[in-house]
Parts: sequence; structure tokens; C-alpha cells
Amino acid sequence: MTSVPQRVLVVDDEPHILRGLSASLNAAGYQVTGAATAEEALRAAAMRTPDVVVLDLALPDASGLEVCRRLREWSQVPVIIVSAHDTEADKIAALDAGADDYVTKPYATGELLARVRAVTRRAATAAPGAAPQVVFGGVVVDLALRSVTRDGAPVRLTPREYDLLAELARHAGRVITHPALLRAAWGPGYERETHYLRVYMARLRGKLEDDASDPRHLVTEAGVGYRLQL
Repeated sequence: MTSVPQRVLVVDDEPHILRGLSASLNAAGYQVTGAATAEEALRAAAMRTPDVVVLDLALPDASGLEVCRRLREWSQVPVIIVSAHDTEADKIAALDAGADDYVTKPYATGELLARVRAVTRRAATAAPGAAPQVVFGGVVVDLALRSVTRDGAPVRLTPREYDLLAELARHAGRVITHPALLRAAWGPGYERETHYLRVYMARLRGKLEDDASDPRHLVTEAGVGYRLQL
């Protein structure tokens, strides 16, 4: 049986970027819809129900952040922000608005295609009815049982370590900002205590990574947060 192509909504007000990216995605087997304004993007998202949205921040009628916020009012479609701005503040604002990933212009087309594949895989594993387990390397995080094993053996985690890992596992593949992780593990009022995260993430890497000094799965997004890479 022939599989249905995944649908990608590309939002960018620069015609040459829109054409070029659409051509690359089409060549990779995706079905592409283009939009040049925030209004067009929201209308297309409602009518076309895309599997992923590639969204530029600089649009003529509204910010891409506003588009992302409005999408999140009714949709959990994965959103990849594409922007020429690469400051930590820009990335954090986009992630807090509900974006799943952030790519800085200029970018390699192969990298963006890899990001699209990653967010669509994450969305598929988060579908209703999916088992509440997240697997990476030899590690299994069972969110229902609140248990962690590595190569079949139980891993002893403190409650705080588990809370951090569980938050990353629930959003595997997505960057989770420092404030969001601190709220999840320590509660409101701890959003500025980023040094806590450095200590506890080092402990988690020591227990779960093959090489804690060169982690493959518990990945740092410099100045922004952390990502669980499956």
C-alpha cells in the first residue's frame, strides 16, 4: 500500500526562500503548502492540517511568535522556527511560545530536513495510545511506573533526577528551556537557579550516558536548555 506523504506548511515572506525550501521538501517526498503571511499561515494550518510547520519569525503582518502562540491554542502540530536571529533570548522566546525546534539562517538544507524528520518522529511516538515508555540507547524510561532501566538493570535516581529526566522524556526531541526544567523539578520560584541544572544533568549523564563527557542523548542547547535526543 502506498503511504500518504507527510504535509509540511512552510511560512516565509521571501519568495526565493519559499520556492527553494518547498522544492527541497518536495524532492524529499513531502507534500508542501506555502504561506507568506501570518494570516495565510493560520488559514492554511486550519484547512490543510499539516504534519509539521516550518515558520519564519519575520512576517509582514505579525510575528512568527504570534503565529506559534495562536496555533498552540488549538493545535499540537510540531513547529520549527527558522530565523536570522540567533540570540539566546530569541530562541527562548520561540520555545516558550510553543515551538519544538529553532534553526538559524543560513542553514544547510540537509540539517533542516533532519529536524523535520525528528519532530515528526516525536509527534508520532506521542500519539494517543502510545506506550508511556521512552527508549534511548539501552535506557528505558517508563513514565507510568516511574522507573528507569539501563540494559535491563534498574537505575537508581533521586526524585529530582527522575523529575528532570521525565520532563525531557515527555518532550523527547524537543528543546526544554532552563526555566521550564526548573519549574518541573523544583517548582515555581526556581527559574533562575540554572546552576542546579548543571549539577543534576551531570549526575544523569554519569548514570545514563556511555561517555558523560561527550553525551549523545542528554544534549545541551547552549544558553537555552536541554534536549533528550533519541
